[in-house]
Amino acid sequence: MDFIELFILAINALKTNLIRTVLTMLGVIIGIASVIIIISLGEGATQSIVGEIASFGANVLTISPGKNSRGPGGGGGSTTDTLVYDDVESLALLENVDVATALVSTNKQLSYDGETMQSSIIGAEAVYQDVHELNFSQGTFFTESQVVTRSKVVVLGDEIVTELFGEDAEVVGESVRIDGKTFRIIGVITDSSSVLVPLYTAQKILLSQDYLNSIELLISDSDLVESMETSVEDILLLQHDIDDAEDADFSIRSSQEMISSISSVTGTLSAMLAGIAAISLVVGGIGIMNIMLVTVTERTKEIGLLKALGAKKNNILMQFLIEAIVVTLMGGIIGMSLGIAITFLAASMLSIPFIVSLSSILLAIGVSASVGVIFGWYPAKQAAQLQPIDALRYE
Repeated sequence: MDFIELFILAINALKTNLIRTVLTMLGVIIGIASVIIIISLGEGATQSIVGEIASFGANVLTISPGKNSRGPGGGGGSTTDTLVYDDVESLALLENVDVATALVSTNKQLSYDGETMQSSIIGAEAVYQDVHELNFSQGTFFTESQVVTRSKVVVLGDEIVTELFGEDAEVVGESVRIDGKTFRIIGVITDSSSVLVPLYTAQKILLSQDYLNSIELLISDSDLVESMETSVEDILLLQHDIDDAEDADFSIRSSQEMISSISSVTGTLSAMLAGIAAISLVVGGIGIMNIMLVTVTERTKEIGLLKALGAKKNNILMQFLIEAIVVTLMGGIIGMSLGIAITFLAASMLSIPFIVSLSSILLAIGVSASVGVIFGWYPAKQAAQLQPIDALRYE
């Protein structure tokens, strides 16, 4: 018997017990779909987060208050009032620092005409727009004069505008209330959910604080970012009268470090979840083996008849192995299609990039075939070892 004949026999056998065949596939379908969904959504989420961080610029250093800890996980600590504006002025004098800007942040209630929402409010200087390369759909950013005079003006992201005012609303000149205080809208940033007010307005009117929550430095060349970290650290240690860098009351991070850290964390998490999902593939494989063993028992007479007609052990082995592989490959294809469809829907709902990696597709195909071979081999071998006389006499 050649391969085509064996393949036809295997397909006919699967069609004879169609419901059993479909139920046997379920474990593989669920396993493959789960692995693809987890890997693809993990990569999409990583790309989305990395894109957000990269929008800050690859040549931006961020200084935060708190005990210094170099590396991706740096920062933290309980002290939040260790950065002041004198630090910004000193860092602005460093060579290769194009822009040094101070920031404060808080969560406040934003309201307009009865619509309210909690939002993160950022107090910034006029040069903030140079660091973040903001694009405006309406109006402009606030000026340094408006920062100094503590003007109650606000720049909103278009996502905030849509939520408060509705789609495509013209809002420049309108007023919103932040923490019960009235602010005039002067600009709308595209593709943003930011709420930005002048630095001193945030410090004195909204927060009543003199210290800063962070400092951002725009470095002239991204290749100099790493070396500039050392220079920035030296200046701040001197400013804060600290002799030992281990006692630093600030932390320094670059966008590159944050991207590396987040990519590493999300990659590890996705791999772990994919490993957990892959357990269902093993369960599915065991299910296939059990069903195939039952099938061998039910078809004992058929096997005896085939052997009596001249079928060899290898023919019987190959027929049952083909059945197992076909079941798992079909389950793999269905699971892959289902996984891609669910990933697309989930990515749309979560507003993250839709990514189906080649690795997850190859994994689906490879694992499906492997499960069929590994878990189909033993039942196929059992069928091939039946003796013709005993098989024909089986009741």
